Amino acid sequence: MARRGKQRVATGSLGIHAEAGAWCTVDKLPQPPAGVLQAADNPRLSPARMPPLGMVGAVLGAPFIPVIMFFELLARTEEAVMRSLDTRKEKERSRAKREDEKRHRDAVIARQGLDQVFDGDWHGSAGQFLLRWYSHSTHHQRLLLATQDGIVLAAPPKRVSVGREKHLQVVARLSAAEATLVDPFSGEFGTRMLLIRFQDGSWLRVDTEELRSDLHMYVLRQPSADN
Repeated sequence: MARRGKQRVATGSLGIHAEAGAWCTVDKLPQPPAGVLQAADNPRLSPARMPPLGMVGAVLGAPFIPVIMFFELLARTEEAVMRSLDTRKEKERSRAKREDEKRHRDAVIARQGLDQVFDGDWHGSAGQFLLRWYSHSTHHQRLLLATQDGIVLAAPPKRVSVGREKHLQVVARLSAAEATLVDPFSGEFGTRMLLIRFQDGSWLRVDTEELRSDLHMYVLRQPSADN
């Protein structure tokens, strides 16, 4: 079953009508101050290790890695051949465009601090939400769903190596009055990055599995000062 088909089945089993959804992760959480940790009852700050079955699966899947690498190399070779057919001026324009986009993207990232997992204020709504991230589930991924009422995050209660959709449970809900989803680049760049922005202005960054996922497309269709 295709990835989007699995997501539809999963959301159906949860009894949720989602406008869009995508699997996502958060970057490594920074170490909070001791006082913040104590006030939050010393929550878990990292996902669980891969279970033994997952390690076995990784070993069994190892023989297929060269095949995957071959097809990736083939795709890159085809792209290189197509670029070699361009004229010198076309190559220069293409290179200049990529460099301009990278500079602009890097400038936005630096200006907004998007190289961090959240805005840095552990006392803000995003920081407090992030402190509970792995207390809700030790799985390393979340299925992030946009609904008419707000945002829903679902995940297996514990880390699994296969069949993540079969073990899904709702682990967090955020109403539209609490937080919204934002593309920090307003669709200008095809990225995996989205922000969960809270009403107090704090935010946390999630990275979707897919480049410019359905969730990105949904976010960009919504009327917003950011998008």
